[in-house]
Amino acid sequence: MDLSENALKVLRTRYLLKDEQGNIRETPGEMFRRVARAVASAERIYGGNAEEWEAKFFDAMSGLLFLPNTPTLINAGKDMGQLAACFVLPVDDSMKSIFDTLKNAALILQSGGGTGFSFSKLRPRADVVRSTGGIASGPVSFMKIYNTATEVIKQGGARRGANMGILRVDHPDVMEFIKIKRHAEELLNFNISIAVTDAFMEALQKDSEYDLINPRSGRATGRLKAKEVFSEMVESAWETGDPGLVFIDRINRDNPTPHVGTIESTNPCGEQPLLPYEACVLGSINLSKMIKAVPPHPPLGKGGYSGGEIDWDHLADLVRLAVRFLDNAIDANKYPVPEIENMHKGNRKIGLGVMGWADMLIRLGIRYNSPKAYKLAREVMGFIRDHARETSAGLARQRGAFPNFHNSIFDTPEFTSKGGLRNATTTTIAPTGTLSLIADCSSGIEPLFAIAYKRLVLDTELYEVHRYFIQVAKERGFYTPELIDKISVSGNLRGSAEIPGDVKRLFVTAHEIPPEDHIDVQAAFQEFTDNAVSKTINLKHRAPREDVERAFLLAYEKGCKGITVFRYGSKRGTLVKVDEVD
Repeated sequence: MDLSENALKVLRTRYLLKDEQGNIRETPGEMFRRVARAVASAERIYGGNAEEWEAKFFDAMSGLLFLPNTPTLINAGKDMGQLAACFVLPVDDSMKSIFDTLKNAALILQSGGGTGFSFSKLRPRADVVRSTGGIASGPVSFMKIYNTATEVIKQGGARRGANMGILRVDHPDVMEFIKIKRHAEELLNFNISIAVTDAFMEALQKDSEYDLINPRSGRATGRLKAKEVFSEMVESAWETGDPGLVFIDRINRDNPTPHVGTIESTNPCGEQPLLPYEACVLGSINLSKMIKAVPPHPPLGKGGYSGGEIDWDHLADLVRLAVRFLDNAIDANKYPVPEIENMHKGNRKIGLGVMGWADMLIRLGIRYNSPKAYKLAREVMGFIRDHARETSAGLARQRGAFPNFHNSIFDTPEFTSKGGLRNATTTTIAPTGTLSLIADCSSGIEPLFAIAYKRLVLDTELYEVHRYFIQVAKERGFYTPELIDKISVSGNLRGSAEIPGDVKRLFVTAHEIPPEDHIDVQAAFQEFTDNAVSKTINLKHRAPREDVERAFLLAYEKGCKGITVFRYGSKRGTLVKVDEVD
């Protein structure tokens, strides 16, 4: 197995089985074997050959071609056995529901999952509580209780709790919610997002007011000027990175099972919209390994193109294998809550995505933010979605369509003639933070954050230098240890006269890319993704508030399902150490 030193550090810290004394008791190969065996065991339910698929799953994972989400790697084959990363739980307007959900969230967090909640059904602060004659404390107060509970729960023994808290833009407490994370100590275990409606965006465009709706009564209780609310969203996001925006009406237009329920929330990173009590298992294909006929480093000519090609046949085979793996994982899963098992097996949502996108582009000699790259993004993701759905249809013929298929958006002659679909969704673009460290590739569809830098993962400092840059530098004869030291200070190649211009153009980093181009990448992938796309819109520290405002509006205009901006240094505990990105 070709594992980097950083991959081994991460595996030892988080993934490999340990005894009660904390001693590691499996190798990386044994970990992949454990996962492959557990997931392949589901083949027996359908009369398949478990041993054959165990071998295939093992080869794909140990070759770092495909990796499932972290809970699968940690829990498969263990008593815990909880394999899904993404959950959404309902929060209804009663004390019983609020604390039943908190209990269920604790079980999910303990098992390594991340949980999303919409607090939009809770009556606003100072509203009447008829049963006691008192007044309500509002959604934000209950979020603080959830946050405190999360603080004391370690996920899977190695992951800090992760939550998404969502509030609709028409909730009377929306302004309190928007501003809450400007206080440095508040809701540290939550990402927060505003569920933005089309009606709000229309009011914003017209510079008009919109209604606030009390969820208890369903009646309008006031009006706010859309522009003032939007301005506060921009200010908070500029200051802290929160809130993100979730375009909730657009998400529900793509809800594959509207007859089952309405989507109110997403998982913690926003890429997986889910119904209440729904879960999803994710996995990612390493695109950096999907290149054929290319040397180990790109020989960049004047055109900056290496002459390498995407191995479409290999990619198609891997998509088919990954969809089968993820569908099996639903059956191999040990669910923490019965309602979640019922929902997940009712819709059988899976989310196959990618990592190593920036590396693939480098190997092809294509600049990350270029029209050629956006076109290729649509081509690659369209290819993956088509083959994922085709595989799902094949599994439906063998194993049956997902139980809620009837009356779903796929209940059409086109799909019913093929036997339906096995999975209500098949594609998602996840951030792949630690997975990409294991696979030694760029994360998700993100650009390179820096060429050389230090990062903290679970209190372990990792030093990274991009391997393709080193290869090119040695090939082109400008490599020196002093150059690497210099680059690790700034993280990028600007100001290094010894580096040729075509190399600088190819090895572009996140903060050298305008926000509009980040959004173009997200929109290109979203076009062919069933669920949503995790993508950070990176801003320099000195970026003005207008950049945030433009990014929010452009994401809506371009068809994204949500947006998160991150101005460097605006959030405590920034994990990457480079000189101030100004």
